[in-house]
Amino acid sequence: MDNELSAGGWTSRLADWFPDREFFMRSQGQVRFIKISSTMQKIAAAVIVAALLAWAISMAVMAWSQYRAQADRSSLLEREAKIATAEERVAEYSDDISKVMDDLSNRQDFLEAINSALPDDVRTDETVTDSSTEADETVSKVSALIPEAAALAELEARQLKFVERLTRFADRRAARAETAIRKLGLDPKAMVTNANMEAMGGPLEQLATGANGQIDPRFERLGLSMARMAALERGLNGIPQVAPAAKENISSGFGYRRDPFNGGGAMHSGLDFRGPHGAPIYAAADGKVSFSGWKSGYGKTVEITHGNGMMTRYAHMSRFAAAEGQYVDAGEVIGAIGNTGRSTGPHLHFEVRINDRAVNPRPFLERAPNVLKEARTDDTARQSAE
Repeated sequence: MDNELSAGGWTSRLADWFPDREFFMRSQGQVRFIKISSTMQKIAAAVIVAALLAWAISMAVMAWSQYRAQADRSSLLEREAKIATAEERVAEYSDDISKVMDDLSNRQDFLEAINSALPDDVRTDETVTDSSTEADETVSKVSALIPEAAALAELEARQLKFVERLTRFADRRAARAETAIRKLGLDPKAMVTNANMEAMGGPLEQLATGANGQIDPRFERLGLSMARMAALERGLNGIPQVAPAAKENISSGFGYRRDPFNGGGAMHSGLDFRGPHGAPIYAAADGKVSFSGWKSGYGKTVEITHGNGMMTRYAHMSRFAAAEGQYVDAGEVIGAIGNTGRSTGPHLHFEVRINDRAVNPRPFLERAPNVLKEARTDDTARQSAE
């Protein structure tokens, strides 16, 4: 009985909150009545509540991912400060030299796997930590106490120096990419979080640099720094940076304008580039063609996803030069200007969308080339220019 009364009470409250409503509109001497039923209002309210809950859950997941990444990084820094001393390392050499050889072999395999990623602008005088003193002491003591292991100790010292140099390089380059991303009004933290949440899989091949299956924190720090650098630089490459057609031929901007067909005010969610029929259209950034076909109103259309929720759309084409599923580079020809769809003449309609929300493409096309050029200029070139 109590349950029935409770259900009845809620039903009564909902009816009070969402009564049938009538509105009237007066236009040119005529009055029209619009009725919105209680059921329609309840459905609309339910949809809004569901959307807000979905948004809140997605924000909570993203916040948790960022928290965990920061916590893992802080934990690693604490462990990095507690690396083995020279005395401890010498003890390991004395205890089981074959185990040390396996350890160094695993480390060497790790380094060789990433050696191809070592660019020219890695500074020789940079380290994220400085293990040189401990490494030199280890070499000295091992050479004196265990002469046959002297070469191994020297190899270990070279490995650690290489790891620390490369970690500093990755951190420096990631910081440069982060600055560029912020200059373009985007969130680098979100890019890293999105990269960590991308679909992944495959057999487990546990990373280890020690014969006991553990990993030296300096090597783990290198892996995290390289991953962060890669995520941010992929984000940079996915930012629109190449004009899809000649910028001087922009005929209509982003925002509200007079519709060319009915003369009324309408939102224009991109840029229009006029041009001759058949003129080439270029990909604005690296990405994957997610759609290539006919889209209502747009005519022949190509859409390219660039990661981090960013997508570019190219419409009114006369022909395609890129197929769905194809990966394209910034500046690659993906089609030709045409007059298909809702169009008054040959032109390209170009859109930039972030999480399916249209944003003005002009700031990207005007600012991104210079910002990204600065971000990609290595320090050696900068010093030469200075």
